[in-house]
Order: sequence, then structure tokens, then C-alpha cells
Amino acid sequence: MTRALRPRSAYRHWTPIPTRWHDNDAYGHVNNAVHYGWFDTAINAWLIKAGLLDVSSGDPIGLVVETSCRYAAPLSFPQTAEIGIVVAKLGTSSVTYHLGVFAKGCPDPVAEGQFTHVYVARGSRRPVALPENWRAILEGLS
Repeated sequence: MTRALRPRSAYRHWTPIPTRWHDNDAYGHVNNAVHYGWFDTAINAWLIKAGLLDVSSGDPIGLVVETSCRYAAPLSFPQTAEIGIVVAKLGTSSVTYHLGVFAKGCPDPVAEGQFTHVYVARGSRRPVALPENWRAILEGLS
């Protein structure tokens, strides 16, 4: 039996993302691959806002090692997606997020995803422990 998708109340931070004309596929709805871009955008926007991501010179950096998405209903241009995020698991050098995709103002999710970053040293690309101050900030999104 498949588990029901998580409700809005399961998420701690929200990023609105307007759909674009070219997000629609031949079937008239947002293509499944677009959802992964939304996940990346929502998480990285939050990391920048939280002071944990400096794209040009930050160290450590997060590399995506796993993603997944379950779909329940379509979105189409010109709808706005609202992407909810929450930290689901905080490891020594990794963070796993759960993400919910909702049509703006709608109570039911249209999709949900999982996204894992492993943090590595910028130069060596070898895993490193998350800095303690980062852990405290990430725990706030739990």
C-alpha cells in the first residue's frame, strides 16, 4: 500500500515558483523533470537566505547524491507552485530534505520529493562534517 503524500503542515519553509510556458510538456502539464529543478531552487534559495550557501567561494559545498519524486496531480502553466521544505534527516555530513509541491493556495499536494546533499570540501570533494553552527540552523528547519 502506498503512503499518502504529506500535508502542508509537514513543511517549515515555503518558496513560490511561477510555472513557465515551456514547463508544460506535450500532454499539457508541467513535465516531471521540472519538479527536480524546483527542488534545487527551493533548497538553495533557503540555504542562501540562511547564510549556508556561498556559490562562488563557500566551503563546504553540498553535492546532490539522491533525489526522488512521487506525483499525485498535474500543474500547468500559468499556475504557481508552492514548494514546502523540511529537514527530514541530519547526518554527520549529509542533509535529507522532504519537499512538497502544492498549487498556490490549494490544500492537497500534487507531488512530494526527497533530496539529499552530502557536504564536501570544495577542493578535495571529500565528505566533511557539517559545521556546528550549520547544524543549529538546519535543525531549525526540522
